[in-house]
Amino acid sequence: MEPEMTKDDIAQAYTALMDSVHLIERLKAQPALDEEDADTLRRNIAHVELMLAKTFWTDQDMAAARAAVG
Repeated sequence: MEPEMTKDDIAQAYTALMDSVHLIERLKAQPALDEEDADTLRRNIAHVELMLAKTFWTDQDMAAARAAVG
């Protein structure tokens, strides 16, 4: 069971989610990734997938997050 989230908690989680989305987009746009960047990409994709599964979201736009991992 997830802990109860306040509006501020949800806003902070959404900001972290979108930070990962933007990083994924930047890394995917690069023509090639070194091992460190590839690992960063994998970790951030895993983070976004985990966050998308959370049930505390209300009216946040998740389209970019879904697209980043799709």
